[in-house]
Amino acid sequence: MTESGTVSRTQVLDDLADRGLIAHTTDPDALRAAMAAGPITSYVGFDPTAPSLHMGNLLQLLTLRRLQLAGHNPIGLVGGATGLIGDPKETSERVLNPKDVVQQWVERVRSQVERFLDFDESLPNPARMVNNYDWTKDLNTLDFLRDIGKHFPVNRMLGREVVKARLEQGISYTEFSYVLLQSLDYLELYRRHGCTLQTGGSDQWGNLTAGVELIRRTEGGKAHALATPLVTKADGTKFGKTESGTVWLDRELTTPYAFYQFWFNTDDRDVMQLVRYYTFRTADEIAVLDVATAERPHAREAQRVLAEDVTTLVHGAEETRRVQEASKALFGQGELSALDGATLVAALREAPHVELAAGEPMPAYGDLLVKSGLVASKSAARRTVAEGGGYLNNAKVSDPEYVPTADDLLPGGALVLRRGKRSFAGVLAASAAG
Repeated sequence: MTESGTVSRTQVLDDLADRGLIAHTTDPDALRAAMAAGPITSYVGFDPTAPSLHMGNLLQLLTLRRLQLAGHNPIGLVGGATGLIGDPKETSERVLNPKDVVQQWVERVRSQVERFLDFDESLPNPARMVNNYDWTKDLNTLDFLRDIGKHFPVNRMLGREVVKARLEQGISYTEFSYVLLQSLDYLELYRRHGCTLQTGGSDQWGNLTAGVELIRRTEGGKAHALATPLVTKADGTKFGKTESGTVWLDRELTTPYAFYQFWFNTDDRDVMQLVRYYTFRTADEIAVLDVATAERPHAREAQRVLAEDVTTLVHGAEETRRVQEASKALFGQGELSALDGATLVAALREAPHVELAAGEPMPAYGDLLVKSGLVASKSAARRTVAEGGGYLNNAKVSDPEYVPTADDLLPGGALVLRRGKRSFAGVLAASAAG
């Protein structure tokens, strides 16, 4: 994908600010001066505390990508060490995952991070990937306490918001000490690669500034931190969550169809903020979408751009095309039989659907309407068909007692039921449902 919003080394700060992507920064004037003097090295870290990154992580990946496109040197860090502990949550102690599981997740997260950065060695600023397990696995406890621990006043650590939130119910020394390990990461990258900027979400601000302070105390060096805002919806709820759970970047956990629909279904009140955060559209393009959203909200132009751009970034242009074709065909605007079977089945799993067990006889069309929830009763099914509102695979059905055959099955072993123009459901035969 071509990022039309690419800017110069120092303009990237203005671009981030214009997009609303700077919640906090340690010293904006000094950071701008450092960028003006030449490319700086920046990093963001991801702990493998789950088998995939999610929407909050995506914002950090795109921020690092913006910095690389502006000419700066990006480092993606996967926390093979910190992932064994986990950043403390405000609600409860994390469950420590087995080491072999964390190692598997390290590789999965690494592959996801790598998709968003450019590692071409012919570039003046190719990306670099690191794993903090490399410099912690042989770390001596006494050296760690003497060289790192002595720079962290306990009273300051107790003042961190996440720690204060946990003091009443209790927090283990393991999670309490997490900030030391993340700060050590910044120090190591400063020493090894001249890294002078760490970015992250605003909930990480305490960790980010602790690393800046550690570099100052141990090396007398000048480093910077920049935090993006936490993304919330207009109704105050957390972004990236649906009724079915977290929206993941891994296609096995969130299908490309569900991923696309998540963005396309964005509330009008939220869509322009998300376009600014998650796409590389220019200020002029964003202004046009702003007007379109205000004047023609029913056209959902901004939602379409948002869904297409972000799905292309995460899953590629071809997968996005398949999803868009499936979306149109499900509402009678395309040929269902031409769809990719896996995409069609994934789409129907996100809708009301009926799953048939192996050997289970195919019910009549009217019964399928009832079983799928498209109508409330057999009489309602008969009425829907009589009024011309019943469709099977986008073809009008004239008999509610019609029993679909194997010839009706679409790619993936599926059937598409539709009532009227906007309500559809799926039938998944045993081969698809399994």
